[in-house]
Amino acid sequence: MLLAIDVGNSNISVGLFGENRELKFLSSIDTDGRKTADQISIDLMNIFSLYHYDLSDVTGAIFSSVVPSMNFMMSKALTRLLGKTPMEVGPGIRTGLNIRMETHNRLGADLVADAVSALVKYPAPIILIDMGTATTISYISSQKTYEGGLMFPGVYLSLDALSANAAQLPNVSLQHPKNLIGKNTEDCMKNGIVYGMAGMLDGIIDRIREMLPGETPTVVATGTPAPVIVRHCRNEVIYDKFLLMEGLWEIYQRNK
Repeated sequence: MLLAIDVGNSNISVGLFGENRELKFLSSIDTDGRKTADQISIDLMNIFSLYHYDLSDVTGAIFSSVVPSMNFMMSKALTRLLGKTPMEVGPGIRTGLNIRMETHNRLGADLVADAVSALVKYPAPIILIDMGTATTISYISSQKTYEGGLMFPGVYLSLDALSANAAQLPNVSLQHPKNLIGKNTEDCMKNGIVYGMAGMLDGIIDRIREMLPGETPTVVATGTPAPVIVRHCRNEVIYDKFLLMEGLWEIYQRNK
């Protein structure tokens, strides 16, 4: 079995693959850059215990990270648990992805995994939306080349900023709006974030479409807030919960 881990700014996603790319479980824990290798090891052991799997059955591991300060401890924890060094998505790893950024080796490892997975699963050109701490929109051309993208504050970051910087605004959770027009402060905040983000995504998608006369891009979204937001987009957007994990699986197969 393959253990796949993505270290994000807010959460660490942990997935276990069985034979034939079957995802046995997908779990998440808070990202905490202060944790030692022992603490990370305990977190992983607890996750395996929760889902009733045995770490001794893991034959390989791969992780991606956008939190450099955690990379050493994560690698150390996995090496200690599994008895072998994990594969880390970064320079020197074969992905098969052609990247046309000014500094291609600076592209986030999570976006690399997303793009690799999207190209396996969907026809290009692709507009790829990753909704996490930041919302990132990537464009992959019909030549299957990562051309670049856009980045702006994520859903939860925007909600937190409202609550933290306006004295009379409360903390609210992300939920499907009941109506477009809110009737109380909480609903106004929720509706503004959901419809505002959906409208922003539609606007960017439409502008990218205008760049591609004669081509119909596939639009794919992933990330925790994505199913709430894309439901209210006017463009057709495919929600893919396991896109990043399956990208890690694919990269591991190309390098093992």
